[in-house]
Amino acid sequence: MEQRRSDPMRRLAGCVAAALLLNVASAQIRYSVSEEVNEGTVVGNIAKDLGLDKGTLKERKYRVVSSNPDPLFHVNQNDGVLYVSRKIDREEVCAQSSRCLLNLKTVLENPLEVHYVGVEVLDVNDHSPSFPEKETKLEISESVLPGVRIQLQAARDPDSGDLSVQKYKLTQSDHFRLEVKDKGDDGKIPVLVVQKALDREAAGSHSLVLTALDGGKPPRSGEINILVNVLDINDNAPVFSKDVYSVMLDENAPLGTTVIQVNATDSDEGANGEVVYSFTNHINQRLLKLFDIKPSTGDIVVKGLIDYEERDKYEIEIRAMDRALAPLATEKSVIIKVVDVNDNAPEIEVTSFASSVPEDSRPGTTVALISVNDLDSGLNGKVLCSVDEDVPFTLSPSLQDKMYSLVTKSALDREKQHGYELTIVARDAGQPPLSSERTISVVVADVNDNSPEFLLSPYTFYVPEGNDAGASVFSVKAFDRDENENAVISYHILRDGRDENKLASFLSINSETGDISALRSFDFETLKTFQFQVVASDSGSPSLSSNVTVKVFILDQNDNAPVILYPVSSNGSAEGVEEIPRNVNVGHLVTKVRAYDADIGYNGWLLFSLQEVSEHSLFALDRYTGQIRTLRSFTETDEAEQKLIILVKDNGNVSLSATATVLLKVVEPKEAFAASDLQSSAKVEEDSHVTFYLMITLGSVSLLFLISMVVLIAMQCSKSTDYTSKYLQDANYDGTLCHSIQYRSGDKRYMLVGPRMSIGSTIVPGSHANTLVLPDRRRTSEEVRNN
Repeated sequence: MEQRRSDPMRRLAGCVAAALLLNVASAQIRYSVSEEVNEGTVVGNIAKDLGLDKGTLKERKYRVVSSNPDPLFHVNQNDGVLYVSRKIDREEVCAQSSRCLLNLKTVLENPLEVHYVGVEVLDVNDHSPSFPEKETKLEISESVLPGVRIQLQAARDPDSGDLSVQKYKLTQSDHFRLEVKDKGDDGKIPVLVVQKALDREAAGSHSLVLTALDGGKPPRSGEINILVNVLDINDNAPVFSKDVYSVMLDENAPLGTTVIQVNATDSDEGANGEVVYSFTNHINQRLLKLFDIKPSTGDIVVKGLIDYEERDKYEIEIRAMDRALAPLATEKSVIIKVVDVNDNAPEIEVTSFASSVPEDSRPGTTVALISVNDLDSGLNGKVLCSVDEDVPFTLSPSLQDKMYSLVTKSALDREKQHGYELTIVARDAGQPPLSSERTISVVVADVNDNSPEFLLSPYTFYVPEGNDAGASVFSVKAFDRDENENAVISYHILRDGRDENKLASFLSINSETGDISALRSFDFETLKTFQFQVVASDSGSPSLSSNVTVKVFILDQNDNAPVILYPVSSNGSAEGVEEIPRNVNVGHLVTKVRAYDADIGYNGWLLFSLQEVSEHSLFALDRYTGQIRTLRSFTETDEAEQKLIILVKDNGNVSLSATATVLLKVVEPKEAFAASDLQSSAKVEEDSHVTFYLMITLGSVSLLFLISMVVLIAMQCSKSTDYTSKYLQDANYDGTLCHSIQYRSGDKRYMLVGPRMSIGSTIVPGSHANTLVLPDRRRTSEEVRNN
């Protein structure tokens, strides 16, 4: 039962671990340290180089993960420094590799992070050259001629490169000297050369010391004692029939194929003249796997797979030895040249690659260095490289053979294409040709070459008057075709002190969103329209910007009650007394109530009504003009004094009103004529007050008219579209003060009207009851703009 319960828990833990691994952050840094350094040597500060918080390393259990129970390195959780745990033997860790790079995996928990650290172990000269044996014996017949060469055992040094065996020295001898044969990858081989004839009777043996030196500073050395015994009698060594043996061999030759036959003769007789062939004792073990020699005939045959790409030439040291008790031997080199067959496709290597290229790079900019290699030779190894035709890149041959530069051949534009998948094709000239492909991804890096663009230009907004100060009233928006920081846009209002931007000080803009707030409440009666400029700047370097004109129209709200201009009494109240002759006809104009509303449109359209009247059948009030006329003639029964209370109200959504009281005195015609003479002087004074108020009102309206005309003319001059604006005095003015503003935007014509409307005008729904759309002669139908 316990096992069954634990299985789901293990699966759950595995899922959690897998999820955590998805969020693992990894990084790669490299350090180098010499081998044989003391325990505790500092390798590098991982925490500093990776930008890790040292204070959390211990809590997050920062450590080096290793399968070795005795790891070479450890990390200090207090300071994040990587230390050597024990002495490092490069030869033990990496053998004789040219480069010794150890990859360490470091882990932090909560959250899980994995960072890979590469540590290159540098070789030091800590090994001396050594020979397989401390002493070797050579037997040389006294009859050998000067110049005979005897290959000696080579010394081995575990160090690599220049720290391996570099030269040999032989103790001073009259009969022998030392030559060194450089075998390339097989190292240097010491060869003992007889330089003076031997005489066993004079000296039966010779003791020599061969010293091998490496390339260290100071160099290390190793020695071997060579004991040369001089043999008697057999004084003729075998002699090869050719000075040089060279042969051509096709790669992939079948096993058992005879490569060449060597031949040597010995002038001695009997066993001393019988020749046996063999490879020298110091031949490379790899050659023994590829070739074999028949001892009696000297035939060299193929034993293993011959691959031209692995090696195109072999030099085999063979030995011909007689069968004497003191045999003589002669060594000869056989050079085998491998003939290439087209059995290898070209290889493409990207030696230097910039994964991204700026979009403003000039044609000819190098993106990558491409090297191609074909292990075959001749035409089989001649390679031609190409890239897709329909891309703005091309391959340019380098001065160095088989090297190409991938360069741009035309201008790049990230906004049109942000990256390319390039297929590079390499094809050799063999028969049949072989080819290979390599695909690389090139990302076009963004350059700040696009200015922000506003969605509209210009912006036109309609703001009701009486808005809340500090609240957002409208918003502008711009976009940038670039990306990342080059596309991050900030907004600000242009405040350059010019008259057209002077009202910008009453506005505030959110630099990130473009929301514009009014710092004060607008009043239509003092400000009807204004404009300013908003600048959008990106975050590129250098920054690019663009601006847009924002036009604001203040919409009237019904915030002004009607003002009675007539009648007005001496104490300022809306009361008046009028005398009317009793004998007036029907329709006689008794008087006219004059009123004014500072609002416009429906909000300023005044209607007159009788709120209270003494005799309903006697007087009538024109609801539009405020004129009071008689409905019938006076009779003897009518009272001599009539009181009329007139209600004046506007047509706003929430109507505002004022009242005026008119007292009418019915008099006889003679009295009315006399009274008119008596009242003329008093009425002159009263009319002067009314005229004064009318002049002030009309002067204010005229001033607003002139200001509006200047602003709208300036807007017309700065705008390329068909936009005209003007204030027009209402031709149907009938005594009630009003406003009338007409303007055109594009193919639409708008009008802000006062109390009287022109014939054929249409009231626009949702326009705050003050915007009319007028018929345009150029169009049979008109679109109503709702704002």
